[in-house]
Amino acid sequence: MGATLIARFDTRRKAEMTIERLVQEVGIERTDIFVAAEGDDNSAGEEIAGSEAGGPSRGTPGDAALNGRITVSVDVDDDMRASAVRRAFSEFNAEDVSED
Repeated sequence: MGATLIARFDTRRKAEMTIERLVQEVGIERTDIFVAAEGDDNSAGEEIAGSEAGGPSRGTPGDAALNGRITVSVDVDDDMRASAVRRAFSEFNAEDVSED
């Protein structure tokens, strides 16, 4: 099959959780997963989540660069893995899922 599946997440945490699911449970190699800010600016997503929320030894919530969504793309080589990637995207509320 050979395709790239692309999804956008509103928080870095959701993107990271998806990536860990793909690596640990689906068996996708990290070298087949690509992560980037949706736009030109560095971004932790559109919403504060996870470590960006602050805490005793962390910065304040305003420290996170909220400049747009996080894009995750995954190279897959068969339909079964593509289905598993789509399920992981859905589980962590991915938006604008597409195939390239």
